[in-house]
Amino acid sequence: MAPPPAAFERRVLRNAAGHHYLRVRLELPDGGARPSAAQLKQLVVAALRELHGEVGAALPVDVLTYEEKTLSAILRVVSSGFVKLWSALTLLGFYQNRRCAFRVLQVGRMASPNVSSCCVIAWLGEHVAS
Repeated sequence: MAPPPAAFERRVLRNAAGHHYLRVRLELPDGGARPSAAQLKQLVVAALRELHGEVGAALPVDVLTYEEKTLSAILRVVSSGFVKLWSALTLLGFYQNRRCAFRVLQVGRMASPNVSSCCVIAWLGEHVAS
């Protein structure tokens, strides 16, 4: 006699991660003044506002690390705003009337509040090319 078929149960967890992390680089092809960390944060908020209005601008986005020399940063956003942030950065085209582009180099997420964001930053930072 054949054994009964195995039971299969599918579980989908949506937004299981509390935050998403993006390692990004701002590209300014014509050189010029480089933004400070505060100016980078303002640029991110402006990009969110331009594409998603005041709702986008109100998303909690943190600049966890910023290296002015390479214009690289690690951003943290609540998971519910991850797609909005990525799309706003992708479609941003100007900084101080100069052409620019954000490149998303790496994405990470943190599901457990028991894991500190330092662990994610260290993980993302391992892959930073000098």
